[in-house]
Amino acid sequence: MFFPWPPISSSLAEWLAAALHVLLAGIVTVDVLLKKSDVRGALGWIGAAWMSPVIGSLLYYMFGINRVTRRSLRLPRQDGEEAPLPSSVLQFEPPNVDLLARTGGAISARPLVAGNGVVILQGGDKAYPAMLAAIEGARRSVALTSYIFRNDAAGHAFSDALAGARKRGVEVRVLLDGVGIGYVFPRILYRLRAAGVPTARFLHTLLPWRMPFLNMRNHRKLLVIDGATAFMGGMNVGAEYSADLDPEDHIDDTHFRIRGPAVRFAMDAFARDWTFTTGETLDGDCWWPDIAPAGPVCARGLRSGPDTDIYRIEMILGAALTLAKRRVRIVTPYFLPDQRLQFAIAQACLRGVEVEIVIPAHCDFIFLDWAMRAHLRFFGNISAHVYATPAPFDHSKLVTMDGAWCLIGSSNWDTRSFRLNFEFDMECYDDTLTKEIDAIIDAKIGRAAKLSPDALRTDPLAARLRDAAARLLAPYL
Repeated sequence: MFFPWPPISSSLAEWLAAALHVLLAGIVTVDVLLKKSDVRGALGWIGAAWMSPVIGSLLYYMFGINRVTRRSLRLPRQDGEEAPLPSSVLQFEPPNVDLLARTGGAISARPLVAGNGVVILQGGDKAYPAMLAAIEGARRSVALTSYIFRNDAAGHAFSDALAGARKRGVEVRVLLDGVGIGYVFPRILYRLRAAGVPTARFLHTLLPWRMPFLNMRNHRKLLVIDGATAFMGGMNVGAEYSADLDPEDHIDDTHFRIRGPAVRFAMDAFARDWTFTTGETLDGDCWWPDIAPAGPVCARGLRSGPDTDIYRIEMILGAALTLAKRRVRIVTPYFLPDQRLQFAIAQACLRGVEVEIVIPAHCDFIFLDWAMRAHLRFFGNISAHVYATPAPFDHSKLVTMDGAWCLIGSSNWDTRSFRLNFEFDMECYDDTLTKEIDAIIDAKIGRAAKLSPDALRTDPLAARLRDAAARLLAPYL
């Protein structure tokens, strides 16, 4: 016999709902007070939890808890970090550059290593052939990670090269971001696995209680060949990065080939991500060979992400702005720095440092265009020079300081890159390399239009409100 539950009175239901709200908001409040270092962020989450019953607490569960920190701290140490990196007591001139080198060491807890060769590869038409040739010439190992890996002509060329390396007996590992390759039907993943290429998805899950990881992405773009040659920068794998494959709507970008001891940093970043994702530890000489000097550049690899490496890139950039004496140049597709970096830019300008910021006139997401326009309206009292480059969309990420230091890699100037994404960058101390990158920046500025914050303030009110609303979403764009 079926006995139905007795009906619950409306007053009892209201009391239970109120009790649930107080319980959940109280739990959120305790967690925020104990774990959130940013006061404004903490106040925002507490306010959301109390002012939006249940929904605010659910949003905090989905997006406010950093679970990656606890998981990453349990990872075993990689051979790449335990093995000694060949380094020396390096000193640089002028003194501010030397101080930046020592500051970078304190921030990253990693040494600068001498003896590296860095080659600039502008655009997919130069980078892709070099990367494919390196995969085809690999003898022992290939490690590749990419945020986007398209199922198109470029993606097929890479998947075929990886499959060929696997058939030759080369150890191959491919790590792709769970969101970047298409969350539900990632056809390139199926293609790679069908070809026998060991491929994994970073932070991918279909379990509802693990969905909070969706907001954290592996934005690194790394290819390491035989543990001794690395390709890195801002370039994903896709036909849109090649003017030959997509002549009407291609993306301009800058990639780099690294040879020498600094390659160990890139291999270490990949190995940690692979272990984090699959549980397999990459060890052995095929991944960690002895690496001979290959050039004059002193370099240091920088991992960053929402784990133990958080704030590293942000602090390095702040240090470069603080220590600059003559000039800082920034090239980024997305320019949405927080108040701390805005303050560092303003201070540099007040000291007489020439700060040049190069962004696209139109980027690949219109919401980011709106957000950046709103952001730049607050630069009216900052005497930085802002330039907007015409099409094609420029996805490059470059920073130089005083002609002696440069930062290359995958990080954009926005909250997502600094605090939510897993990124890999490399700081390089070399006058010649920095001069080459400055020449690239000169060419970009030469075809760009200068933007004025005052002119942006004359936009119609509706446009300014739209842009300001988009700016509020900056941490999640």
